[in-house]
Amino acid sequence: MPIEDSELEIDYAALRAQLDEAQALLEGTQAISPQRRREVLNSRARVLAASRHEVRQEVITVLAFLVGGERYAVGIEHVDHVLEARGLCSLPGAPRHVLGALVSRSRVVPVLDLRQLLGLEGGGMSDLGKVVVVEVGEEAFGLAAELVDGRRELPRSELSQPPPGPFLFLTPDRLTVLDLEQLGNPAAARPG
Repeated sequence: MPIEDSELEIDYAALRAQLDEAQALLEGTQAISPQRRREVLNSRARVLAASRHEVRQEVITVLAFLVGGERYAVGIEHVDHVLEARGLCSLPGAPRHVLGALVSRSRVVPVLDLRQLLGLEGGGMSDLGKVVVVEVGEEAFGLAAELVDGRRELPRSELSQPPPGPFLFLTPDRLTVLDLEQLGNPAAARPG
């Protein structure tokens, strides 16, 4: 229903007075009244008080990566750094899940193949271009990855129980957070 001009009554005098008051305040030629100051401060206090009651979601920060066509992540607090997989030296006689070793910040770290540990399909060594170096207690080791997806914050309320294995959580979009302590024990990590 359209509004007719006769229904709209604008108090131009009051509007002009408000504009003049605002202009005077901006120019500093008029001080704000104590009553108006109280109104503004009370309004700001109500807004600030309301913001304190907002529910803040608890999140887990992880580093996500891709291995064997699947998406995995580790807690960011365990990540030391990410390296290129170049310079990986083989270790004769090592178990199949140990790809080799790399020098990382003047220490030698073994690099694990999650495809072998978790029974995933995967190509050869050329598919694994990155190594995520993690620390668990005093131990450090690398996890070979095809691609590092980056840092993500996962709301704890959206995480569900993962399938059996070296896993902590599963997200709705099928990102699996790894349990690094179990990964350090290959017998516990093997599925089924």
